[in-house]
Amino acid sequence: MRYCHLIVIAGVLAGRLSGGLFAAEPTATPVSNIKAAEGFKVELLYSVPSEDQGSWVNLCTDNKGRILVSDQFGGMYRITPPAAGKPLDPATIEEVPADIRAVNGMVWAFDALYVGVNDYERKIPSGLYRITDSDGDDHLDKVELLHEIQSKSDHGVHALMPTPDGKALYLITGNNALPPKLAATSPVRQVWGEDHLLPSMPDGRGHNQGVLAPGGIVYRVSPDGQKFEAYASGFRNVFDAAVNRDGELFTYDADMEYDFNTPWYRPTRICHVVSGAEFGWRNGAGKRMPFYADNLPGVLDIGPGSPTGMTFGYGAKFPAKYQNALYALDWSWGKLYAVHLEPNGSSYKATKEEFVIGAPLPITDAIIRPQDGAMYFTIGGRRVQSGLYRVTYVGDESTELVQATTTDSAARNTRHALEAFHGQQDPAAINVAWPYLSNDDRFIRFAARTAIEHQPVETWAGKALAESDPAKQAEALLALARVAGVCPQHRTDETPEVDLSMRDKLLAKVTSIDSSTLGLSQQLTLQRATQIILNRFGRPNDATVQKLVDRFSPLFPAESTELNWLLCETLAWLQSPNVAGKAMALIDAAPTQEEQMQYARSIRLVTTGWTPQLRTAYFEWFLKAANYKGGASFDKFIEFIRDDAVASLSDREKESMTELLAKKPVKKSALKNLGEIFAGRSTTEWSLDELSAAARTSLKNRDFANGRRMFAATGCYACHRFANQGGMTGPDLTSAGRRYSAHDLLDQVINPSKVINDQFSAVQVLTLDGIVHSGVVVNLNGDKITLNTDLTDPNKRVSVKRGEIEEMMVSKTSPMPTGLFNRMTKEEILDLIAYLISGGDSKHAFFVN
Repeated sequence: MRYCHLIVIAGVLAGRLSGGLFAAEPTATPVSNIKAAEGFKVELLYSVPSEDQGSWVNLCTDNKGRILVSDQFGGMYRITPPAAGKPLDPATIEEVPADIRAVNGMVWAFDALYVGVNDYERKIPSGLYRITDSDGDDHLDKVELLHEIQSKSDHGVHALMPTPDGKALYLITGNNALPPKLAATSPVRQVWGEDHLLPSMPDGRGHNQGVLAPGGIVYRVSPDGQKFEAYASGFRNVFDAAVNRDGELFTYDADMEYDFNTPWYRPTRICHVVSGAEFGWRNGAGKRMPFYADNLPGVLDIGPGSPTGMTFGYGAKFPAKYQNALYALDWSWGKLYAVHLEPNGSSYKATKEEFVIGAPLPITDAIIRPQDGAMYFTIGGRRVQSGLYRVTYVGDESTELVQATTTDSAARNTRHALEAFHGQQDPAAINVAWPYLSNDDRFIRFAARTAIEHQPVETWAGKALAESDPAKQAEALLALARVAGVCPQHRTDETPEVDLSMRDKLLAKVTSIDSSTLGLSQQLTLQRATQIILNRFGRPNDATVQKLVDRFSPLFPAESTELNWLLCETLAWLQSPNVAGKAMALIDAAPTQEEQMQYARSIRLVTTGWTPQLRTAYFEWFLKAANYKGGASFDKFIEFIRDDAVASLSDREKESMTELLAKKPVKKSALKNLGEIFAGRSTTEWSLDELSAAARTSLKNRDFANGRRMFAATGCYACHRFANQGGMTGPDLTSAGRRYSAHDLLDQVINPSKVINDQFSAVQVLTLDGIVHSGVVVNLNGDKITLNTDLTDPNKRVSVKRGEIEEMMVSKTSPMPTGLFNRMTKEEILDLIAYLISGGDSKHAFFVN
């Protein structure tokens, strides 16, 4: 479980100290602190005595419908739930006699309990175990280690669930579980690579430094635990997964909170886990973006959080909508999401709603118990107070069980037919898969390319090089680069030398493709294929480099920010003479720190095309960027970029820039730093009535680009996420336009303290020493709470021990400042509101999936 995460549990409010995690005699969070969807009731069945039974993190039912629970650092317990409305009798809780500990995943299958042990305290081996009843007395006592898996942290061995065909198990692991020997039939083609054209940067705090691909893996494992197939890879720290009635697997992957506000930050997300999939986790700044053709995007971004359990609502006595929902649990924000999936081509699209939320509610796992149709969930982990809860529906809608049927999808059937070739060498695969390399469905294209990659390369390399359809050829060249090349970081003494003549053939085809004949997705594929060719085969001769520059330089900058990301990197690696000037123009025009930072990172090693004016502008940007805010590694990443840039200067350049290089940044608040556009303006105290009246008649045909600039200039990005950019200390505003009218949005900015979201309410803590701390609760750890005292800077925090708190009260003042509109014109305000309502149009949003 990802407990190293920056925990964000806001709303530990006045009056809540009398119960829950901060009570003098701890009990689990009372139901008065928990809110459920309309018509649902939450019961606290049991507050776990932590000294005796630990902190519970995992749930499943056995073959008789009894609930099995596990302590993160201890053993297991068996529970028969009480009737509806009745508390659990502690005397009925049975300790499971099996000599096992640190169970992070479990499932009853093949007449046994299978468990995933992740014991990073190393008292027993981590890995896959089977537990059975040896003597028929109805008690689990026999423990077998089926397969040890080396695990270095809580990003290790996690959940288990049966595969759709009932013949094997899925095993979920995080990026610190080392892969065992994999079967040749693995759907994942084992040509893993970092594939960074420009040198990547390690995490600024050293987290997972040196850990290479494949990252977290979902395995398909035989019941005897001896055959391991890599089904999908590239995860950060998936803890659980669930299979829907269509036989499709879904998981909830973690973000990297140290990366907040960097261009490579990826929020927690729901992933549709298909055969052979790659989801792009790499250490430090090397994470693959959703638009990279060599990985797949999530189906739904959730936002900052700490993913834990998952389950579908099948068998619940809930209204149909909730029976069909996928439930995803977030430990840090105390949320149980209901995710509503809808078929979309061969994959799905999704929306989410907050089904159960609490403060604090460190929720770890949830199951549906078919015997009573109720949902059960646990809170706990990280040795905080644990509890067992039950959710039932008490509303007026029908709870008749939904018929267990699959949805029919021709696109999904096509993908499955292609996936049948994954891990198999079949002469028919190439002819079957080839036509789908240019399919509009990204998941079908991925399945087709993966099927081809599993075939002997000599049987299809010529076809890839001779392909006349540019769209098919772009995908085929990507496949050929991955299979025929070798990533430098993954070379060993036994790795054969790459065929440099193949590199030259690949690059000749790359430069022969007319990009104007390709759609955006195929252009992105071609650029990514080019990067992988150059990374895995090495730098070509000067003549070829010049051909590549001549081909790609006229394309940069493009209208697409995603395409600019790749073009800028490639041209910088090629040392194009005009990439520095073009990138600096983009930095100057970019309204957000993420965009600016990406271009600055890309050109840090460029040594050609600089003028004194461009060099000055570049290093002056670092003085400005020193005031940008982000996750715990943000400042170090800026430092890494600058260090590389300084190292790329000639001695003469360093001498001429001595004064500038020695200059220290002037520290400013986020609002002052971002609001320079308003310098020298007078202020206007806008009234809600005047702006609301204007919004009723003047919101059509607004300037979204200017609205985005205003969102940045007023400091909104410092606290709020919008279209995959921005901070995490305030609500995500991407879907604000679907929830609020223009009048409501204006009212919330003009009167920020009128209605304050409980989750983001500030608190005031008075200590026994008379010190007052104000901020939002961002961490729970044992007997301490941590406050973020400046929402524009996630790293400004103070920790207070529970025993030192005299009083805790809710602040009636919003952390959001007043007067944000005062230096804006009416037209700028209307552009901003229109942009918010738009949800981040894909033409203007940065790095949209």
